[in-house]
Amino acid sequence: MNKADLIEHVAAAVELPRSQAEKAVNAVLAGIQAGVKKDKTCQLVGFGTFRLKMLKSREVRNPQTGETMKTKPSKTVGFKPGVAFKTSL
Repeated sequence: MNKADLIEHVAAAVELPRSQAEKAVNAVLAGIQAGVKKDKTCQLVGFGTFRLKMLKSREVRNPQTGETMKTKPSKTVGFKPGVAFKTSL
């Protein structure tokens, strides 16, 4: 499922026009992003938790030249599914 499919699903589930469903989906995604940015976590009980993770610098190898180099420390987002979500699968 992609974002367009999710919007169609929300529109059908709550009987809204597609444009309003798109606004709702975009608002939820923006809320998750804001929560992770501000609090470093966004917990949706029954669904899961989005958490900011810090990746350390590490050595990697360039496959074309075989040369080793260091990556910069970076940020990423991890997702841990909730119990209710896991059991529903």
